[in-house]
Amino acid sequence: MNEMKVTSSLPLPTQEDYSFFYSLFQDALSEMNTNTTTGNNSRKRRRDNTNDEADEGETTTGNNKNFKEILTSYLLLEEQEKLDQQESARAYQQERQLLESNHKQRSQAMLNYYNNLQDYYSDLEESDEQLRTKRSRLSASAVAAATASVASAKANSDAPIQSGGAGATAGHHRRLWVKDRSQAWWDRCNHPDFPEEEFRKAFRMGRATFDMICEELNSVVAKEDTMLRAAIPVHQRVAVCIWRLATGEPLRLVSKRFGLGISTCHKLVLEVCSAIKTVLMPKFLQWPDEEALKNIKDDFESVSGIPNVVGSMYTTHIPIIAPKISVAAYFNKRHTERNQKTSYSITVQGVVDPRGVFTDVCIGWPGSMPDDQVLEKSALYQRANAGFLKGVWIVGSSGYPLMDWVLVPYTHQHLTWTQHAFNEKIGEIQRVAKEAFSRLKGRWSCLQKRTEVKLQDLPVVLGACCVLHNICEMRNEVVDPELKFELIDDEMVPESNLRSVFYIHNILLLQWFPALSLLMAVISSNQ
Repeated sequence: MNEMKVTSSLPLPTQEDYSFFYSLFQDALSEMNTNTTTGNNSRKRRRDNTNDEADEGETTTGNNKNFKEILTSYLLLEEQEKLDQQESARAYQQERQLLESNHKQRSQAMLNYYNNLQDYYSDLEESDEQLRTKRSRLSASAVAAATASVASAKANSDAPIQSGGAGATAGHHRRLWVKDRSQAWWDRCNHPDFPEEEFRKAFRMGRATFDMICEELNSVVAKEDTMLRAAIPVHQRVAVCIWRLATGEPLRLVSKRFGLGISTCHKLVLEVCSAIKTVLMPKFLQWPDEEALKNIKDDFESVSGIPNVVGSMYTTHIPIIAPKISVAAYFNKRHTERNQKTSYSITVQGVVDPRGVFTDVCIGWPGSMPDDQVLEKSALYQRANAGFLKGVWIVGSSGYPLMDWVLVPYTHQHLTWTQHAFNEKIGEIQRVAKEAFSRLKGRWSCLQKRTEVKLQDLPVVLGACCVLHNICEMRNEVVDPELKFELIDDEMVPESNLRSVFYIHNILLLQWFPALSLLMAVISSNQ
């Protein structure tokens, strides 16, 4: 902090200045006396010498009085200047003390916060170190106890057992020290009397659906009790994962809710998501068979009037933290421009049936890829190239190319009324996929913001969300209106929008308007 310098507005006179002024006044008085005497002698020669001396005395007295007044004024100015200087110095000192006090308080507050933070991390490190030490000691003790128990069994039954020896250790199971955490919230949720509406609000599904998921995953998720600690129940394991996906809350809050460690909660989320992908995905997220395809075609045709439609396709973006490698590949330019901040994402491409149930998903490609490139790298594209999608259509947005099995809307200007009608029908089918993705993100809030999951683990978590979405849709689990999510994804029209050897739109329009068959025959013959 720069020190303030107090300067006076007027320079203070020194002793030499006073001497100079006094000499100047003396010379002026002498000259005035001389002039006065000379003038009086020339004008008033008739006066006598007595009157001249009286006048000279009066003039001298008046000049001395004026000089005293001038000196008094200078002294008063000097005194006033000193008072002003002292007042300024006092104000400056008070302000400086106040600023120094505030600076000390803030510095002390920051120091306390830093010390608390250091103590917290030190406690964590000490707890981890103590935990590892106790684990090694308990493992060694368990081995020693087992060895001693075997030896004592072979020894003579009458042999005395020393106090505190192996016999005392083998008599009971030792339990690893675990920090006491409250599980009151989960115990209340797990109680049969817990209200169904509250349970549905917490886990985005009813208790019956939740129990069914736990039963399906029981064989994969369940763990056995050990000598050191009791295993976490299956219901609690699944609940940790589903509540984390449903709320998107950080792991420290999940830890407080369920009374488990932060690292334990993170591990449970990944384990349960992996189990959902392994066990439930083959049952609840798969391409429909022939009978199911026929029902899907009929439902889509009743909605839009377009025949042979087996799915509605859409691609959305999931925000992520900037990765350490290939940052440019995951940079999402469109979301960055809209959000006015740097955004990174990965893509989720999905095909849904008329109910909004996913029949195919492609997860994990970088957010910089346009929709048509994501489609080319998907298993759906390979299935189509293998000939499994002949004679059927999948409806996509304008971000997809026009292909033998993909229908997209017209994007050029000056559309005819038939082209407008076609786009409206396509939009009705496309709306099914958009609403499905909107319910997916609304139901599982972890998809709305950047999560703590690593990039390599994120596809498993997103796949689990899609499977849980299908289970809820199949079991008619209604999404709370408060969870409604507005889906915003910019569509990028590909450079080559036509990748089909046939005029698919025109072929489809012929099924609607037979009167145009002659015109199409002429166009085909010209080509």
